[in-house]
Amino acid sequence: MAETQKTIKANPGAGRRDVGFSVLLFRLGLPLLVAAVTFGFFFPTLYNGFVDWDDIKLLLENPHYRAFDWPSLRWMFSTFYMGHYQPLTWLTFALDFFLWGTDPFGYHLTSLIIHSINAALFYLVALRLLSLALGASDRPIRIHLAAGLAALLFAVHPLRVESVAWITERREVVAGLFFLSTLLCYFQAAKDQAARRRWMAAAVIFYALSLLSQPMAVTLPLVLLILDVYPLRRLEIGRWSSAETRPIWREKLPFFALAVIFGIIALAAQREAGAYLSLEHYGIAKRLGQSLFAPAFYLWKMIAPVDLSPVYAIPYHLEKSDWLFFIASVIVDVAITAALIAGRRRWPGLLAVWICYLAMLAPVLGLFQVEPELAADRYSYLSCLGWAVAAAAALLYFMQPQRATAGRTAAGVIASVVVVVLGALTWRQTQVWHDPLTLWQRAVAAYPRAAKAQNNLANVFIQLRRPAEAMAHYRLAAEVDPDYKEGRHNLGLTLAENGDVAGAIREYREALRIDPNYKEARNSLAAALFSQGDLDGAIGEYGRAVAADPRYKEAHNNLGVVLINKGDAAGAVAEYRAALALDPNYKEAHYNLGNAQLELGKIDEAIGEYQAALKIDPRYESARNNLDVALKEQKARK
Repeated sequence: MAETQKTIKANPGAGRRDVGFSVLLFRLGLPLLVAAVTFGFFFPTLYNGFVDWDDIKLLLENPHYRAFDWPSLRWMFSTFYMGHYQPLTWLTFALDFFLWGTDPFGYHLTSLIIHSINAALFYLVALRLLSLALGASDRPIRIHLAAGLAALLFAVHPLRVESVAWITERREVVAGLFFLSTLLCYFQAAKDQAARRRWMAAAVIFYALSLLSQPMAVTLPLVLLILDVYPLRRLEIGRWSSAETRPIWREKLPFFALAVIFGIIALAAQREAGAYLSLEHYGIAKRLGQSLFAPAFYLWKMIAPVDLSPVYAIPYHLEKSDWLFFIASVIVDVAITAALIAGRRRWPGLLAVWICYLAMLAPVLGLFQVEPELAADRYSYLSCLGWAVAAAAALLYFMQPQRATAGRTAAGVIASVVVVVLGALTWRQTQVWHDPLTLWQRAVAAYPRAAKAQNNLANVFIQLRRPAEAMAHYRLAAEVDPDYKEGRHNLGLTLAENGDVAGAIREYREALRIDPNYKEARNSLAAALFSQGDLDGAIGEYGRAVAADPRYKEAHNNLGVVLINKGDAAGAVAEYRAALALDPNYKEAHYNLGNAQLELGKIDEAIGEYQAALKIDPRYESARNNLDVALKEQKARK
């Protein structure tokens, strides 16, 4: 009997060890489960292709990123290609090309894997934040569940689709990977005083890597200061400067230095790309209005993620409904700010979330406007992280042990339903990015007044050889925004291809009225004038295109063509050489230079240029035919 009693007494201890192991397994498995669920809801992206919104120019027509040799690496770390500085993102694209070539499946797979890792990392960030807010050291299961909810609310929300499903925007998810790593190291530095310097150094390194991927997180130092106030409680409002707080300020200096450096780089990249809208085209009042509108807009899309679009255009003409929406957005911003300031003692976490949200949105609120757009889904990738933690904190509030079982069960069921609904919407939204036609038809359906969406849908119809539908949408683009120069230019190109050169010239001139430095319109206008036999007019327009951008190789080459038709072979040679100085692999310039040299009687030089063109493109039949002619003439002379 005694032995039986000892056995009974021993079993509970073994049971507790089993329970402890189960809890450990649960806690380790939860972030993996979060990553797996995220991967599952985004699975349709793997069957998507490239879309004709930067993907083609960035990846398919760009040979510079496709190797890990020194010239390619130097290009990645020095280029502002298409208005962005993103060397680490280029490295991920280089790896994709090494593994997959130009198969879009591999590119989508990489983006999805990184996003799934981000979901698991955010689980750890949310776990730390919730534990700090509640002052919990043992982290009961409910905190882990709440952190899992926060991670899923972030990761499977339809607003994430643009950043994950659009290959060009991988920079968001790569930057997010290092951003979240920065936060984890920073939290550990605040917790582990013995190893604080090592963890802080790691945080600075990860922050630099984030900025090297995409400088969206330039305002992170402000976020760290907010976190120092709450929930880390390392700083206290009203006691900013003291012997205790000075080290906290000093440790931020590397972060601020990196933010300033990469902020300047980002501005330079956008300026080089000519992406900024001038104050004349987008005034101070509009910029301030957008800055007040955007925070409420993202909140609304976060709560009701419907009618998502790649383009949320700034309306050319503001209607009554637009003014009401803008006014309502401002009221919402002011009301939220006032309410959270008033309730800061009761809900300090919500005020911290709101300030972090505004800080992370600051770079894209419109003050430095680079596109005629109100907002973009991708800008929510990092800025809305705090709201997911706030939602998880609300779940914890309703799942407190002292609450009734029915209430806790209801809270869990509602949270699960929300995740499933968001996941289902995400599953559907990923398929919007399946191909260019699907994408832009959806964009036009959601926002018919978006000139860019109308223009891009028209571009797709051109590729599908449906010019009538293309012209209809180009005209709609001009109708909804008479100052949309790209639409005017593309309409002109389509008219020219369909024989209406006079109509094309009219549209090119209208595009140039909008922007006299629009080099592509100058180039097209010159080509149209050339086709009508106006050689002097064509030379003048090509010259203005080159003046607008001396590195515009196509204008140099085309100017050479007009000059040789006017009998100025020497002038043509100079322009072809200027084009080749900008791009030695410009096969058309090699071919045209060969023609000019042949006309000047320089047979050997002509042969060399034709051979150079064929080396670049062995299937270049015009160059091969002219090479044969030149070789026969060379033989005849001998």
